[in-house]
Amino acid sequence: MPKRYDLETLEHKTKLLPWQEQGLQYTASGYGKKIPTGTMLRLPNDKRWRRMYCCIYSNIGTCYVIKNGEWVIIY
Repeated sequence: MPKRYDLETLEHKTKLLPWQEQGLQYTASGYGKKIPTGTMLRLPNDKRWRRMYCCIYSNIGTCYVIKNGEWVIIY
């Protein structure tokens, strides 16, 4: 079972990618397994800033970061 963290308890910042600054979507449909978001965060005991991704295929998505090849769920 992946670890889970509340975004409000983590150090986070907004850092948009160039296509996000232009108001574009990552995919034509807006859906996908690894859609980059404009949010960067640090996990506890981690010095590295990590980009938050969203897995979305319907009207709800799951946000996560990848650490050591595993999903860490962010809610």
